[in-house]
Amino acid sequence: MRVLILEDEYHAASRIQRLLQSNIQDLDIVAVLDSVEEATSFLTENKDIDLIFADIQLADGLSFSVLQDLNVQTPVIFTTAFDQYTLKAFKLNSIDYLLKPIDEEELKSAINKYTQLKEGNSNNSLLKVLESFQSQKAFKERFLIKNKDEYIFLLSEEIAYFFSEDSLTFIMSTSGKKYIYDHTLNSIESELDPALFHRINRKQIVRISSVSTISSYFNNRVKLEVKPSSDQEFIVSREKVKAFKVWLGG
Repeated sequence: MRVLILEDEYHAASRIQRLLQSNIQDLDIVAVLDSVEEATSFLTENKDIDLIFADIQLADGLSFSVLQDLNVQTPVIFTTAFDQYTLKAFKLNSIDYLLKPIDEEELKSAINKYTQLKEGNSNNSLLKVLESFQSQKAFKERFLIKNKDEYIFLLSEEIAYFFSEDSLTFIMSTSGKKYIYDHTLNSIESELDPALFHRINRKQIVRISSVSTISSYFNNRVKLEVKPSSDQEFIVSREKVKAFKVWLGG
């Protein structure tokens, strides 16, 4: 079995390797990687992997982002010290979910789940499970931002809106701080929970809690007042007004 381990804690990575070596015959640990950057590079070039053990929080971000961005179809067993990620884990192609420190019996159970699904692949049972998980979108909760000479992260709930200006993309935090974010609005939109965020035009995405006032605007459009306030105008484009009203519950 060819296994990839995504884990940024040395002792946790060593423990997983020892447990796997004790419980899997013909084991080939193809790599142990500790960052989103390394995992992205590796998975772009290497497709022949049977199973991935992935810590959810890596050194530079969430392993979810790698699996989503690359549309990884390999079965995954997630590991983490925080059970708040359980639901999101199972919105991807997760076979199981293990809390740290990993218990050997629970790991055996997770491997057995994978083996049973794989052995039943003749009737597409594994494919059906993976498609079921893959069809449910996992939304990004943490955004890594370079701020001068350091990196910081903002949680989704700390973001009021995104906007583009002069070929740059910006995040406005709920505290009123503006940050450059090196991603396009298109890629950002695909990662956001549509119940909370809405693309109102080509250049702006707003969080529902940031909208303070809604008023009619000429040419059948809608104008928003947002918080924190901005020197930009937030105008819902005419073709998006109907969807915007539905988003608000209208």
